[in-house]
Amino acid sequence: MSTAVQTRTRDPQIILNALANRVPHLITDTEPTLWDREIALLLRDNSVMTRDTAERLLGQAIAYTITAMEQKGVDMGVGYTVDVAVHALILDTPLYFALCDEYNSGQYKHHAPLIQRRCDGTVKRTADILRDNGFAVDDELWDMDAAECSPCDNKVPDSH
Repeated sequence: MSTAVQTRTRDPQIILNALANRVPHLITDTEPTLWDREIALLLRDNSVMTRDTAERLLGQAIAYTITAMEQKGVDMGVGYTVDVAVHALILDTPLYFALCDEYNSGQYKHHAPLIQRRCDGTVKRTADILRDNGFAVDDELWDMDAAECSPCDNKVPDSH
């Protein structure tokens, strides 16, 4: 069951690494923290990505995911650029389940994207929602997809 309704910190690296006791089997000698693990996965699957870009994307993905959990019912969505890291986070299911357990009252936060992208300003509004929720926003990453917007759909119960 959840031990936090809202995280006190807004540092994505601290938020992620704080879950280590829930998934100790994901920590290795080569990836000694959960942050390092997720960065390694992003770099593995996106060979042209630099570590700096991977860290920026992961930070925004965590800010988005936590905000979606804390701001239930708020229509949000990411563009393609940040979505790369959101998907990497979701696909590491033991870690994603631990994140949901801690920050979504023990409930799995679904990801049910639409087929078509919504070109309605959702990405820019989402960046503002993250900022209002206390997270640092990397405007350059969010601006990259502001025109095409997001395929995220909040119509499925407790989804983003």
